[in-house]
Amino acid sequence: MKTNRIIYWISTGFIFLFEGVMPALTSQTEMAKEGIRHLGYPAYFGVALAVCKVLGALAITIPAVPARIKEWAYAGLAFDFIFAFISYVSVEGLVGLSFFPLFVLCMLVVSYVTYHKMKNGGKWPAAASY
Repeated sequence: MKTNRIIYWISTGFIFLFEGVMPALTSQTEMAKEGIRHLGYPAYFGVALAVCKVLGALAITIPAVPARIKEWAYAGLAFDFIFAFISYVSVEGLVGLSFFPLFVLCMLVVSYVTYHKMKNGGKWPAAASY
């Protein structure tokens, strides 16, 4: 159980730094705005994306946030990483840097799995029956 907790906080801390702190500090820089333009998105999309990233990172990091909100935050961040990869590959082609969102997605998956293991006493939850 202690190992799951350590892995959860390391992976979640990594996500929080890249999706919570970095967008909050850099989203209005000229370099960030140019990056959004370069990918073909309107300027307002960068602002909306930064706000959603920060809220999602806070939701998965703060323990008091309800589980259902955390699930939505994990899903939203996963979509963000998948579409970041697609956008980058569409504009720049398949280059080394285009794989960074997939690396961060892997960290998100580690955070998600260990979150559920901690929540369920060290076991991955069985499939829900409806």
